[in-house]
Amino acid sequence: MGYSFTELDFLKPELGAEFTGEGTHFAVFSAHAEQVDLCLFSNDGKEETARLPLPKREGDIWSGYIAGLEPGTLYGYRAHGPYEPEKGHRFNPNKLLLDPYAKQVAGELSWNDALYGYRIGDEAADLSFDERDSAPFTVKGVVQDPDFDWSGDAAIRRPWTETIIYEAHVRGMTMCHPGVPEELRGTFLGMASDPILEHLTSLGISAVELLPVQYFPDDRYLIEKNLRNYWGYQSLGFFAPQPRYLSGNGITEFKTLVKRFHAAGIEVIMDVVYNHTAEGSEQGPTLSFRGLDNLSYYRLSPEDPRHAYDTTGTGNTLNIAHPMVLRMVLDSLRYWVGVMHVDGFRFDLASTLGRTRHIEFDREGTFFDAIRQDPILSGVKLIAEPWDVGDGGYQVGGFPYPFREWNDKYRDDIRRFWKGDGGLLPALAERLAGSARQFNHSDRGATSSVNLLSAHDGFTLMDTVSYSDKHNEKNGEENRDGHSDNHSDNMGVEGRTDEDGILSARARRRRNMMATLLLSQGVPMILGGDELGNSQDGNNNTYCQDNEIGWTDWTGLDDPFLAFCQEAVAFRKTHPAVRQERFLTGEPGEDGTVDIGWFRPDGTPMEDAAWADDALRAVGLFLHKPENGGAGDRLFLAFNAGGDCGFTLPAVNGVGSWTRVLDTGAQTGAFLAHPAENPATVFAASIAVFAPAD
Repeated sequence: MGYSFTELDFLKPELGAEFTGEGTHFAVFSAHAEQVDLCLFSNDGKEETARLPLPKREGDIWSGYIAGLEPGTLYGYRAHGPYEPEKGHRFNPNKLLLDPYAKQVAGELSWNDALYGYRIGDEAADLSFDERDSAPFTVKGVVQDPDFDWSGDAAIRRPWTETIIYEAHVRGMTMCHPGVPEELRGTFLGMASDPILEHLTSLGISAVELLPVQYFPDDRYLIEKNLRNYWGYQSLGFFAPQPRYLSGNGITEFKTLVKRFHAAGIEVIMDVVYNHTAEGSEQGPTLSFRGLDNLSYYRLSPEDPRHAYDTTGTGNTLNIAHPMVLRMVLDSLRYWVGVMHVDGFRFDLASTLGRTRHIEFDREGTFFDAIRQDPILSGVKLIAEPWDVGDGGYQVGGFPYPFREWNDKYRDDIRRFWKGDGGLLPALAERLAGSARQFNHSDRGATSSVNLLSAHDGFTLMDTVSYSDKHNEKNGEENRDGHSDNHSDNMGVEGRTDEDGILSARARRRRNMMATLLLSQGVPMILGGDELGNSQDGNNNTYCQDNEIGWTDWTGLDDPFLAFCQEAVAFRKTHPAVRQERFLTGEPGEDGTVDIGWFRPDGTPMEDAAWADDALRAVGLFLHKPENGGAGDRLFLAFNAGGDCGFTLPAVNGVGSWTRVLDTGAQTGAFLAHPAENPATVFAASIAVFAPAD
């Protein structure tokens, strides 16, 4: 069928390819192009069946409408304009470009020198010009029909005080699970299968944070090393689900995942990468943004716009300061909320998003203002990874409401305390109380800190207690990649062992760390697989390990640690004292009660001398959450990283006697209900929790 553009009798403000029911409207932004061609392809993507210059330009938006063009059509763009790299322009109409607003991506990126706008190996490097057609080697967009049966689906909007996050990888979570059908492993439908949902609900998870699921290609240098982009932090399509996670029924499979998770009471949070793209530096390929308008989409060096300005460590930085690039990001976020029904986002290297035209980070900047005034986005869960690699990029505590933030200080201090480092009691106290030093300002609440023991980037919890050094040799970078300072401890043997004593010690430390996480003010995040004792063999940077190293090992389903985690999550849910909305002060109220208090093992309040005692390894924490005018929830928590210790349980807020309800040092069962002697023994390297006996 031959296609041509026709007049549209109504205004279509949307960018991208929008099916109207009778045809498809195409619109794309480019401020510096001289002409933009729409290219249509055969169903297999191999033959270019039409090349049509977009007929209309208004406000740097190029558009056209084709009557009769239906969903399923493959398409791309070619942009004409100056090829002047020294001025920031890299137009090359020989390169087929993916629509930044493509809702689905078809095909696989096949690495070939024709994907580059310049001639690889030429003496002039990226100043040269390549005339080969890249269409046979690149992906295409797919026109979509947005219809989906969302009946019965509703946003959960769970309060942050009731939120327990589980960071998971769609492929890694499902590849080795014995109950997931083989044909669904590695896919959205596998992630939404009954065995995965049953595991998450039995654990008590309230929100799953998915590693990147927007379209990303495999890096060329990884393919050449027979590796793969496993994590996905190289986005190229901000509206399209990753094709390798589809089993065959298109983007409705992601919608099915969201609907099934919601039915199970679990929110879906997406890890999103708007700080850079997969096109890399000026020596990278021309796949989309670079060919459409390099000068607008990317930050370029103010001194020499031939070169990219990089605050992300990936070669390029998306230019969020440009209004149309900012619009693209906001449109993408609104699409995933409005059309795909997701519940929130975790922003990778979020400091980059807060950088102004002058590169400095500004918590009152345009991106944050746009989010806060948006009636859709301001109401979903927003989490920042509060750093990038540029100057002034470390901004833990620097983001505005309503953002929450990953807290790496929590991870490091909790690991160091349980490893036995001295002088950690003040840091432990800060982390248990919600990291007020970082977050108690600008009317932010105690749920501002997302507390974590481990994440995709770094050691798993099991490897934190099994390896003293990283072992990333299989990444092909001679073990130079990944963090070297992990605050880990192999406890006597590097890696796996059968020695009962070491296994017992490792199990206790994992119990201590998981219990600490779930007893801390803030929002806990569990790395998927930690509850199963999942190990990555000491690899703390599995970004390229799409294999058994990176996949979750489900053989730990019978591990007693899983049952411990389930009980610890349930304990947190039933005790509001450990998950309060406001920061606690310790100041007596009108009735003389206090909301928080710190005690030495002898039962006396902690004072400056005790906090400064590097030899002291134990501290007691009293917490109180009044409810409905009554006593409410009261707990006394004893944290002991030293030897066996006698704790005098204090008489505070009317509590006369105590019951021991948790003991990570117990030989059989950590959760119990035993009357507590006073003083009470708190075993070496353990946590004991007490509740009022009356």
